[in-house]
Amino acid sequence: MQRLSTYDVPARDRLSYLHDFVARHVAGLRFKPADSDTFAFDLAAYFLDERTTVGTACYSAVLGQRPKDLLAVDGRQDYLMTIHTADYEVAMEGKSPLVIKAGDITLVNEGEAMAFALPATLLKVVSLDEARLAAIAPRVRMHALHHIPAEAAGASLLTGYADLLRAASPETDTGRRLAGSHLYDLAALVIQGAGADAAEQVRPSLGAARLELVKTDILRHLADPELGVADVARRHGVTPRYIQRLFGQEGLTFSEFLRDARLDAAYNALGSAGSRAATVSAIAFDAGFGDLSHFNRVFRQRFGATPRDIRAATLRRCQ
Repeated sequence: MQRLSTYDVPARDRLSYLHDFVARHVAGLRFKPADSDTFAFDLAAYFLDERTTVGTACYSAVLGQRPKDLLAVDGRQDYLMTIHTADYEVAMEGKSPLVIKAGDITLVNEGEAMAFALPATLLKVVSLDEARLAAIAPRVRMHALHHIPAEAAGASLLTGYADLLRAASPETDTGRRLAGSHLYDLAALVIQGAGADAAEQVRPSLGAARLELVKTDILRHLADPELGVADVARRHGVTPRYIQRLFGQEGLTFSEFLRDARLDAAYNALGSAGSRAATVSAIAFDAGFGDLSHFNRVFRQRFGATPRDIRAATLRRCQ
């Protein structure tokens, strides 16, 4: 992970540092702040491989462009995928500006001159290797700019998976390679139109990406004792049976994953010095268990010790 913020560099050097950081990690662009005195930015970039980057950028109002002279110098031709939190305008050379709504996806080829006007915004960005993307989504070469509405088929899964990678980036080469493959497959699904043929080609990545998002959703709602597969399925717009099938591919059931996630949360809380004041029952309920006797039984089966054993060991370490 690489980061750069306004406060990392002297005011007089901000634009040069910004241009250098963006060029090295994401895209070749030039920026002109709407107000140089108050211009601020905060950037983060994570690399799945040398041609694929996921990141975020927070800007105050700014104009940006990829002019012809810059194209001639760096020769970039990869695709830049962005999702913004505010409406903005982008214009390819020789064409009228296009208003992009907040939440929509744009996919722009760096081999074409363009300009954009951003209000104060947070944007999510993914840099994609053009050749790799075109190999599985040949339609991408039909246009230098693709505008994909947020409600388009497959768009929410693509953006959700990209968000997941930003929040919990893979730490191994194998993980990064798999995550990159899923990301390209999901982008291809959206570009090709998310039809049956396209979905069939990327089915393994679809399932893997969906399962990771489902797991993240479960972890976010662990404390809800009424959490069930129907609730998760409804939030993701799929059927409970589909979610069970995804877990089945890993040799698990939804209930087993939920139970183990709650047990892990309780175990971590019991072993945390910061939760010494909390009772075992309070920790169990906070982890989503509604039945204390059931919690004690499955906890011992999983960890070979009772919750009170773990709590006592924690207290001894803290004395």
